[in-house]
Amino acid sequence: MNVAVVMGGYSDESVISLRSGQLILNHLDQSKYKTYEVHILLDEWYCLIEGVKYPINKADFSFTKDNQVVHFDVISNTIHGTPGEDGHMQAYWELLGIPYTGCGYYQSSLTFNKRDTLSVLSKFDIPKANSIYVTKGDAIDGHQIVAELGLPFFVKPNQSGSSLGVSMVSTLDDLPKALDFAFAEDNDILIESYLNGREVSVGVMNYKGEVIVMGITEILSQNEFFDYEAKYLGKSDEITPARISKEIEDRVIATAKKVYISLGMSGFSRTDFIIMNDIPYFIEINTNPGLSPQSIFPQQAAHAQRAMSDLLDNEIELALKRKPIWKK
Repeated sequence: MNVAVVMGGYSDESVISLRSGQLILNHLDQSKYKTYEVHILLDEWYCLIEGVKYPINKADFSFTKDNQVVHFDVISNTIHGTPGEDGHMQAYWELLGIPYTGCGYYQSSLTFNKRDTLSVLSKFDIPKANSIYVTKGDAIDGHQIVAELGLPFFVKPNQSGSSLGVSMVSTLDDLPKALDFAFAEDNDILIESYLNGREVSVGVMNYKGEVIVMGITEILSQNEFFDYEAKYLGKSDEITPARISKEIEDRVIATAKKVYISLGMSGFSRTDFIIMNDIPYFIEINTNPGLSPQSIFPQQAAHAQRAMSDLLDNEIELALKRKPIWKK
């Protein structure tokens, strides 16, 4: 079976995606699959074999080597950010009829949009921060924001991952810089109230037809919050399992599963919560969680004593069972 491990992307998260892709290549069972390293970058798409780049034919997502056209039976998608976590690549693969891992194009597009995700989850009574939605060019009244959300508050790009463009605003003097930082990533931003509590990250997946929680990791950031440096540059302590009571653990597990099911998810995911007054408040969901050695999901898999090769097998089985929308 030809498996394309697709990595890269068009955003600043591409560096993390390349690390995630290498982990998948290292853990896919070579006795079952013939794996190919495929890079999707802004300026070129190619399959990398022994240091040689073979261009991807965008008409059918194949490549040619030694006058032989190679097609893929299934795609293991590990692009973080656009275009592989926001539904664009998923919709393209759907049209080509190529199975791919992770959630479908609609769920990818929905969950990459923070505002729309919060809107959907509000119908399912999922606790969340209070928020204000702003588009570039809108008049922004800092005093009105403080009156509604209090201080401090967070300014976030509406569509961005890895905490890129996120700032904590402690005084109104910080607001202009935070707005510029967020608008550099997206034309739409979300301003959210500060939740003073314990941050946890929860790995959830569909394993053999059952929604399971891989683990709960407690996040202790050395910075003001769990930003890019804390996530990827060693500026945080990540404790698995989280130091919480059994009662709160059960509540977090139930809420994480409810989020996963309510959003119609499939495949790997990582959902972040702030536990405040013993209640888990939803922050965001990542539908293509980082799989680099520093990432949380592989740490949780190791703690749960689940082999990544087995989990990746499960992902591929799910992908092969799911038919493209137009084939149903």
